[in-house]
Amino acid sequence: MDNTTLINARIAQNLTLYRKAANLTQAELAEKINYSDKSVSKWESGNGVPDIYILVRLAEIFGVTLDELVGEKAESIVADREKEKKKSTGLRILIILLSSGIVWLVATALFAATTLWFDDALEEWMAFIYAIPVNAVLLIVFASIWKYKMLNFLSVTVLIWSALLSAFLTTTFVGQRLGADVGGAWVFFILGVPLQILEVLWTFFRYTLVKNRKKQGEVKK
Repeated sequence: MDNTTLINARIAQNLTLYRKAANLTQAELAEKINYSDKSVSKWESGNGVPDIYILVRLAEIFGVTLDELVGEKAESIVADREKEKKKSTGLRILIILLSSGIVWLVATALFAATTLWFDDALEEWMAFIYAIPVNAVLLIVFASIWKYKMLNFLSVTVLIWSALLSAFLTTTFVGQRLGADVGGAWVFFILGVPLQILEVLWTFFRYTLVKNRKKQGEVKK
């Protein structure tokens, strides 16, 4: 096997490794560099190599240097990145769990305090209901910082319905204490329908907007 064949085979292997590590299909990668997926498939099969300008662009996409893209250490680089990614993900999960634990610890403390100190605190368990939207807000913050789209969507959904539940229960119990008729408090949940629809539409709009911006940026490059 001559040097050219060896180099082609190495570049082909590296392209496949880095593409998969970036969670890109051949078609998605081809779209980013304005080539066809057949070209990417050909390169990854070792039946040709991209020109130097495309190699530089690919290195930018994968977040590596040109030497790392065509060098012999691609496997170890990808392995090290995966280890760092797992460590980072584990740390983030730990932060989320600890922060959520603090919210529920405070809710438990409030429940215990109202139970011990107030004889007529009939709805002391409401502390746990209020903790749900508070925890949801916390998760939304972390999801926004770390760009966890699914967690963000689910947290906003939980926030909407738990906030409406809190409003419904609070109105009901306060009305009962005051002797007022609060039979219509259920209308709070009707608000959840348009709010949920707006969240779905906003999520779709934001996804489409980000995707279009990425395409425009790639075209300019």
